[in-house]
Amino acid sequence: MKYLIVDAGNSRVKMAVFENQQLLSQESHREEVVQKVLPVVFNAHKIDKTIVSSVGAMTDVFVRLLKGRDVLFLSKSTPLPFENCYQSTETLGVDRMALVSAAALHYPQKNALIIDAGTCVTYELKNAKNEYLGGVISPGLQMRYAAMASQTEKLPLLETQNPVHWRGDHTQACMHSGVVNGLVYEIEGFIRAAEMEFSDLTVVLTGGAGNFLSKRLKNSIFAHPNFLLEGLHAILIHNTD
Repeated sequence: MKYLIVDAGNSRVKMAVFENQQLLSQESHREEVVQKVLPVVFNAHKIDKTIVSSVGAMTDVFVRLLKGRDVLFLSKSTPLPFENCYQSTETLGVDRMALVSAAALHYPQKNALIIDAGTCVTYELKNAKNEYLGGVISPGLQMRYAAMASQTEKLPLLETQNPVHWRGDHTQACMHSGVVNGLVYEIEGFIRAAEMEFSDLTVVLTGGAGNFLSKRLKNSIFAHPNFLLEGLHAILIHNTD
C-alpha cells in the first residue's frame, strides 16, 4: 500500500509518500503550485490512500483536487491513536493532533514532550499511558522578529541569525539575542517544567527551526524533522486498520 501524506501549513504544503511504514519521498511547495504538483505525485507513485491536514484555507482546494479518491481529511472527529484529555477538543489544531500521534507511534509507553518550532512553537505532553495532557503555544522565531519591527518605529525587521553572546553591543545584536536566546531559554524552561512532572521524559524537537535551535539547546533531545508527517501517517494507518 502506498500512502500520500499532505500537510498544508501556514506557509508551505508538505507532501510525503509512504509505502507501508517506509518513507519513500517528500517535498515542499508553495500553495500556488500544488494544483500542478499533486497529479504528478499520484501518477508517479500509484497512491492508494491519502490523508490531508490543513490549518489554513487550502481544504476546499484539496476537496476539489482529490474528488473520487480514497482520502481522509483530518478533523476534530477523526479517531486518533491516543486518548485525548484536552479540555477543548474542538479547538485543538490538526497539526498538534499529528504531533501527538507520532509520539504515540514512536514512544507508546513513554512520557514525551514534543516541541514543534514552526510559525508558532507548540509544546505537546503525552504520558506513558498514551494520554495527551495538553501543552503550550508560543510565537516562533520569525513572528518574534516581525512583532518587534511592526510594533515599534525604529527597530528593523531582521533575518534569523545566531547571537554571538547573550549581551549585544549594538541594536541588531540585542534583537538577535532577545529572539534566539529568548526562545532557547523558553524551551529549556518548559523542558524543566515537564521534567518536574515526569523525570523519565523523552523530548523531541521538530519543525522548520528545529535543526537551528537544537544546536543551541543543552538538554538531551531528539531532533526529528519528519515527526509531523509520520504522525499523519500514523493517523491514516489507525483509521485504515
